[in-house]
Amino acid sequence: MRLSGRFRAALIIGGQGIRARKLRTFLSMISLFLGVLGVVAAQAGQVIAHRALVASTELGMGVDGTQQIYVQSSENTGSLVMETVAGRDDAIALLSTNAIIGEPNVRPINEGGAPLDGSGGGWGPMMNCDSAGNCVDPNEGKPSGQAIELRVTALTGDVRQFRPLRMQSGQWLDFGGAPSMAPRLVLNEAAAAGFAMYQVPAEMRFQGATANSTPRFVGVVADGNSSPQAYVRSDELLNWMPIDALTDPMYGTPELLAAPTATDFVETLRKKVEALGDENSLYINKISMDDLMPGEIKMMRWVFLGVSILVLLIGSAGILNVGLATVGERIEEFALRRAVGTPRLLLAGIVLAETLLTGLLTAMAAIGAGIAGLAAAGRLFGDREPMLQNVTFPWEAGVAGVAAGLIAGVLGGLVPAARAARIPIATVMRA
Repeated sequence: MRLSGRFRAALIIGGQGIRARKLRTFLSMISLFLGVLGVVAAQAGQVIAHRALVASTELGMGVDGTQQIYVQSSENTGSLVMETVAGRDDAIALLSTNAIIGEPNVRPINEGGAPLDGSGGGWGPMMNCDSAGNCVDPNEGKPSGQAIELRVTALTGDVRQFRPLRMQSGQWLDFGGAPSMAPRLVLNEAAAAGFAMYQVPAEMRFQGATANSTPRFVGVVADGNSSPQAYVRSDELLNWMPIDALTDPMYGTPELLAAPTATDFVETLRKKVEALGDENSLYINKISMDDLMPGEIKMMRWVFLGVSILVLLIGSAGILNVGLATVGERIEEFALRRAVGTPRLLLAGIVLAETLLTGLLTAMAAIGAGIAGLAAAGRLFGDREPMLQNVTFPWEAGVAGVAAGLIAGVLGGLVPAARAARIPIATVMRA
């Protein structure tokens, strides 16, 4: 109870001291404000830089913690995958194949789905191979024409919960309602640029499809891929081709993305795959950004930590300077308090309470400035910088700002507090 009373008294007297010396408090806050704001900016910058560093990996693989599952293709793999993932909100399947959109019976402009800007060079056609290893060119003997080849990924659900694809225009796939007979495609930016560059007929054909279909482009999305690619509902694509054609090993193995908590789904899938036979296998990879980019993330953290410590020391030096000057002016006051029985510890607590309150108030002001600055940056530069789109002020920066203000208050107040506690009672005779 005695310590609690002294602590309360130190806070009250310290608050009165701040109110009585508004100019010195303001000068201390200016010096400390820049330091704490630097800590808040450094911490927020670290979060944004980390977001930018892992953004491309998240687009191509998945967010941190996602379970990435590959199933070896076989005769019954497609049906097994579709049956297991049906009705799940925490897992989706991605089945990919190549499609050609444009004039029928012609060679596409970019055989094999190569980048249309030529950045990837000429890939050549996707060869059709049988079980004996005999491969043929499906476009052999065909003339070149107005057609574009692209990768088509059939989705059983919204992939954006695992891969944060960014809509550029139009709308994303609607997985509610009955499937359309005209497959709705969301193009990536590379494919959209290609179709803007070349005017091709709206006819889409697949290897193994029962008939050619007429696709509808409903949106454009940024997926970080330089090759043309499109996303479609799996049930709309299966209206035009059998499931076995969609899981052809020539075009890749079925991929599934599951939430970290979907352990029952993974175990069910594993048992079903094992039941198919020894020739079937399941590969599971849990995405961890720290494992994928350990060096880059560690170096980034050290750089921002060093900047935070440097600016915090600068702010602490400013409040220390003002604190020492204030104690020098109040020597008679502290000596008089000692003469009437005020303990040394309480004198030190009064000085330390002033610096702590100053640091806390400054931290609140710096955090407010950081929130306003980040919101303004998002509004002004969000259109040009994707990492600033829909960005929110990170709670880590707020915690770091409060901690920095309190630490600076302690560092800047310890020496003045110790000096105040050592003032002898005889000093009161000068007054």
